[in-house]
Amino acid sequence: ATVFAAGPRLCRQHDCGNLAHVEPLIRIKRLVVARRVQFTHKAEIERVRDALSVEDILESIVNANAIKKTLRSRAHGHSGEPLFVIESPNFVGTWIYTKGTIRREKGEEVFCVFVSAKLST
Repeated sequence: ATVFAAGPRLCRQHDCGNLAHVEPLIRIKRLVVARRVQFTHKAEIERVRDALSVEDILESIVNANAIKKTLRSRAHGHSGEPLFVIESPNFVGTWIYTKGTIRREKGEEVFCVFVSAKLST
């Protein structure tokens, strides 16, 4: 799994506290902008198979107007965890399907990408 180095802080702890109350898409976009994103091995394979760069995926998420749907995980150890489905184009118009969740890794929130693939047009 790839974890990107944390970028500049978006806010100080006393300014925004726990971001759990913030709408999920905004939280996800903030994590992407801060490059606090982790791809599973499966998502990396799908990304490479579809000739997508990491930047393509991140651009698509930043471009999203809405979360298409929210599912509940049935994975062992993560049962009930929300899985967010995002379908949106990157900056050059390639439509990308991304499914992921927000998790805590080493005390910081990260957006974990489980599926990332080019949508057929």
